[in-house]
Amino acid sequence: MNWYAAYVKSNHEFVAHAELSRKQIDTFLPTVKKVRQWKDRKKELDFPVFPGYLFIQVHPTPEDFLRVLKTRGVINLLSAQAGYPTPVDQEEIDSLKLLVKCGTDFDVYPHLREGTRVRVRRGPLEGAEGVLEKKDSACLFLVNVELLGRCIGVKMYPDALEEI
Repeated sequence: MNWYAAYVKSNHEFVAHAELSRKQIDTFLPTVKKVRQWKDRKKELDFPVFPGYLFIQVHPTPEDFLRVLKTRGVINLLSAQAGYPTPVDQEEIDSLKLLVKCGTDFDVYPHLREGTRVRVRRGPLEGAEGVLEKKDSACLFLVNVELLGRCIGVKMYPDALEEI
């Protein structure tokens, strides 16, 4: 079974996630908690890390792809070649899960320049793989999802990283 990125209708990430789960399709919707304020109250809500996308794990068969595409809210599966959904690397999914589970503040970046591939060797993100970048004077550990053209990043000390 492979992981694939599904493009969903605007603001339908949680709907599609629930529908796919009901169909017993393994899904991963990375979310981040943010505080929203109205005139009379504040509330902490979950927001998708990658708005408009979620990840699904299915066998690479036309039948499984069709089950996903017939789900309410799902528009398409991302593909590099038309008609053939492109799998997302397992390491990218594992690293995303580690970053989201860790609960550390992170930023989402719209694109990623080439950098050094690194692995975290200690701390709560130990084993996660990504790319080392510089932003101002800080070092950033970025986990890139190439198929989406997006990545998420967290500030790290460079001594906690090793080159792959």
